[in-house]
Amino acid sequence: MADITYKSKINKIRTFALALVFIGFIIMYVGLIFKDIEWLMLIFMILGTLAIIFSSVVYFWIGMLSTKAIPIICPSCEKPTKMLGRVDACMHCKQPLTLDKDLEGKEFDESYNSKKKRR
Repeated sequence: MADITYKSKINKIRTFALALVFIGFIIMYVGLIFKDIEWLMLIFMILGTLAIIFSSVVYFWIGMLSTKAIPIICPSCEKPTKMLGRVDACMHCKQPLTLDKDLEGKEFDESYNSKKKRR
């Protein structure tokens, strides 16, 4: 059986937002290649700026979502972490976590967070 590492939902979204920042900078640097063609350079600069602005929106959204997350102490590493949904993973040790008594002992599956799976 393959060793599956789980990631915290909050950390996944933060990683996506950070990637958007770097993607925005890369798009802007590509625009510098076309500095002789002003309209093309301008398009790349605008797209890069939009990626960075969207990253800020994602950071703001995950910050608001993080305030609603349930703070718990991980039973494995005993460090504080936050949980979103019915199942999540520890931010530090990647231990699968759940607060739902019906899911204790079951195989970890992120689809338990979807509304279709709850029924």
